[in-house]
Amino acid sequence: MPPSAPLTSQERETGSHFAPKFDSNGLLTSVVVDAVTKEVLVVAFMNEQSLALTRSTGNVHFWSRSRNALWMKGQTSGNVLKVEEIRVDCDQDALVIAATPAGPTCHTGEASCFYRALDLKAEDANALVRVKT
Repeated sequence: MPPSAPLTSQERETGSHFAPKFDSNGLLTSVVVDAVTKEVLVVAFMNEQSLALTRSTGNVHFWSRSRNALWMKGQTSGNVLKVEEIRVDCDQDALVIAATPAGPTCHTGEASCFYRALDLKAEDANALVRVKT
């Protein structure tokens, strides 16, 4: 149940009331990490509906900004992300979700969407280096 009055900064930052702070587009940044390895799997956005579905179903749902649509990760591939824990940052405008992946997380077939690193010494555009995920 929402509070009757807006939360103070102290209540939002140290209290027990979950009051996600969505941005002006109604979105919340969500970082999904592997529950076992802690590797970052994907960063995406949630709206109020996708957050509610994630909490009620136990599978991660997102809001696709490019398609302007709700989607469950693994909806077509079967590679769902099963929620193990959701952590909320201090001002409640970002989430870190620990999940167990049922297969590759990235649409490219990679285990993680973060399968390349930026070579900090490269001086040209060819600065991406494949890493083991």
